Amino acid sequence: MTRNMCLALICVVVAGVTTANVASAQKAGGVLKIQHMDTPPSASIHEEATVSVAVPFMALYNNLVMFDQHVARNSLDSIVPDLATSWSSKDDGRRLIFKLRDGVKWHDGKPFSAQDVVCTFDLLLSPDKLRRNPRSAWWSNVEKVTADTPTEVTFHLKAPQPSLLALLASGYSPIYPCHVPPDAMRRKPVGTGPFKLAEFKMNESIKLVKNPDYWKKGRPYLDGIEYTIIPDRSTRMLSFAAGKFDMTFPSDVTVPLLKNIKRDAPQALCTMRETGVSTNLIVNREVPPFDNPKIRRAMALTLDRQAFITILSEGEGKMGGAMLPPPDGVWGLPPDQLKTIIGYGDVAKSRDEARALMKEAGYGPDNRLKIKVSTRNIATFKDPAVILIDQLRHIWIEAELEIIDTAIYYNRVFKKDYVVALNLTGSAVDDPDVTFFEGYACGSLRNYNNYCNPEMTKLFEQQSRESDRKKRQALVWEIDRRLQEDIARPIISHGRAAGCWHPQVKGVTIQINSIYNGWRFEDAWLDR
Repeated sequence: MTRNMCLALICVVVAGVTTANVASAQKAGGVLKIQHMDTPPSASIHEEATVSVAVPFMALYNNLVMFDQHVARNSLDSIVPDLATSWSSKDDGRRLIFKLRDGVKWHDGKPFSAQDVVCTFDLLLSPDKLRRNPRSAWWSNVEKVTADTPTEVTFHLKAPQPSLLALLASGYSPIYPCHVPPDAMRRKPVGTGPFKLAEFKMNESIKLVKNPDYWKKGRPYLDGIEYTIIPDRSTRMLSFAAGKFDMTFPSDVTVPLLKNIKRDAPQALCTMRETGVSTNLIVNREVPPFDNPKIRRAMALTLDRQAFITILSEGEGKMGGAMLPPPDGVWGLPPDQLKTIIGYGDVAKSRDEARALMKEAGYGPDNRLKIKVSTRNIATFKDPAVILIDQLRHIWIEAELEIIDTAIYYNRVFKKDYVVALNLTGSAVDDPDVTFFEGYACGSLRNYNNYCNPEMTKLFEQQSRESDRKKRQALVWEIDRRLQEDIARPIISHGRAAGCWHPQVKGVTIQINSIYNGWRFEDAWLDR
């Protein structure tokens, strides 16, 4: 199977990558110090749905395959072997076979085998073996996984799925050990990765130490990685500028904050890029009065998306549908098609229609709808929530802001224990199979709005099986357009943000279409 290990245009120094030309200059030792914005709910990547978990704990694990850590754009062309040495397909794409590495050990010294892969997917394919399974919809096409030999596994698929490799390459798809129960993986995870967990203190820090028995000889270079949890963003930026940390947390640096860093720490290296994260409105459509489609439609129509983008990112964000918009996104609706969708054009006209719908539902200047808008207790959630509340006043909705800590917030939205929320949704992989099945398929845990349209589900499956790129693109655009017209999950904007690091950090590529997949750090080193 052909795999481009490094696409020429992509391997340009996007984020200060220096691995190709400084191989002889790499230094062993040192602890990489990184800021963290809040306490992860747990260390179990398979049970969580936030970058707060994916970033610090990715370095503990390996996948079957992964996105090349030194290629900036995640794509099928940038997938490389990890625990698998090679792969092939049979039966017209219905069987995907992986050859596995020999000699790999878990952090506790036990040997890795094909059975660990089977156990991992037994967890993911079972309805009740994990506390929660946010990405269960990713694997809906997987019938079973079998261990053919100690060094070979086969994925048996219900139908061909060209993008399954991309799902397997995500930072959200690590292999778990059979011999460690899921509850232990939440606080004392065991992986095969370049680093081991030394300490996980809620509200304080996460400390990783070098795995001396890592199967990649000579890796990692670092002695460890230390994440310090600092809830206040201003404090994080000031401490980074003062040199107390080597790196900021990914996507933490907004456009205004980037200006401050360039002023206070001109030596710092920063990159502004797409995050693969959309700001969106989620509405529990099973709770009155939001079971009334007129009210949901009115809320979507009142959104002034450009105002959000101007205020939050000084115009750097982008309007789009469910998929990341071009040119950074591969599958997103082009601007000319986006403008034809209701709510994406004339704001004044849309709000006139919204007020008419609210009147039909029984609301007006003298009978305002009073609600709470729930959101997560970090600035990237709170700031757009304030703007949303202000815009809802145009259609006689009086909203109160409800701030919820991360651990509680996700528990509540998973259980649909909310009414209206301002949410940020990250796509772990820029691929329709991730976005559609995870966020919009009937019964998916991360389908927070309880949107369910069997006709659309059939279209999700149709695009997933389509191997012709142009035909799949046309299907994806049609699906995205219909999701916006259905008010499935109103997308406010797609974010752009920066990550920053000091010049001593080497061997790290900041990926440009996802913030979830580039944090293995096995090739990172410090030039102090």
